[in-house]
Amino acid sequence: MLPTESKKALSFKRCIEDGDLVIVYERHDVMKPVKVTKDGVLQNRFGFYRHSDWIGKPLGTKVLSNKGKFVYLLAPTPELWTLVLSHRTQILYIADISFVVMYLEVVPGCVVLESGTGSGSLSTSLARAVAPTGHVYSFDFHEQRAVCAREDFEKTGISSLVTVEVRDIQGQGFPEKLSGLADSVFLDLPQPWLAVPSAAKMLKEDGVICSFSPCIEQVQRTCEVLRSDFIEIRTFEVLLRTYEVKEMKVETGAMIGESHDEEDNGGQRPSKRKHISNDDGYAISQDNSSSATSTVMARPCSEARGHTGYLTFARLQCLS
Repeated sequence: MLPTESKKALSFKRCIEDGDLVIVYERHDVMKPVKVTKDGVLQNRFGFYRHSDWIGKPLGTKVLSNKGKFVYLLAPTPELWTLVLSHRTQILYIADISFVVMYLEVVPGCVVLESGTGSGSLSTSLARAVAPTGHVYSFDFHEQRAVCAREDFEKTGISSLVTVEVRDIQGQGFPEKLSGLADSVFLDLPQPWLAVPSAAKMLKEDGVICSFSPCIEQVQRTCEVLRSDFIEIRTFEVLLRTYEVKEMKVETGAMIGESHDEEDNGGQRPSKRKHISNDDGYAISQDNSSSATSTVMARPCSEARGHTGYLTFARLQCLS
């Protein structure tokens, strides 16, 4: 799905072809990756969809089932891939990933080292950020995870941008062949402080390192080691709060907090739009201009993901 020729920016083909990977979107929390084949059929609660009907259609198309129900066919962007990939390990989500890409100063042409590969969630976003001329070298001590990650990168079309190797970075460090070549290094390890000295050797002057840790004790030990060769040491906790927004129809006379008497409102006419809250925690915006009104309700999602871990960044100290 992703052309990665050196003279092209990383972008998705606009029309679906046989063998492509697409994300089938039913709703925001029901999506799945599907490889398109001429004889393939997708079945779900809405009926069945023939892949042959998808070929030649542009990404983003709404396609109908035999029952007249629809799904959308979307490109496997890093954002969507993060939501549908197989979880072989705990993964980083969009809030942390976007923060990492920005603070590691990853731009096209960069060389990034990553350990460990895990489920490949971050690797996919890093690949897009360094394309078309950069490269991501990812390492995992677990051979089967590395194999699965390579297969996923083939599916999403970024295998030319990501090299996955089996290596214990905590025990062996990064390969000497990459010494002094990396613009940035990302560590997602149980004991990241063991890999910090090797990471320092891999970085170019003024290079940046990031360590992801779920526990603050890991952060403390890592920062102790970082002080030897790094400056600008900073730790962040990224918290994301999402909202659920719904539109509902209600009768004007039944609206919460409505005043029917102008005298109760200081002799003034009722406002046409009110912002109030109901017992479920929704913030409500109401238009009182008709007896049947459209009400927009919003509240924080009950299943919103909170803390995932701590991100520690540091810059390699330049020695003159």
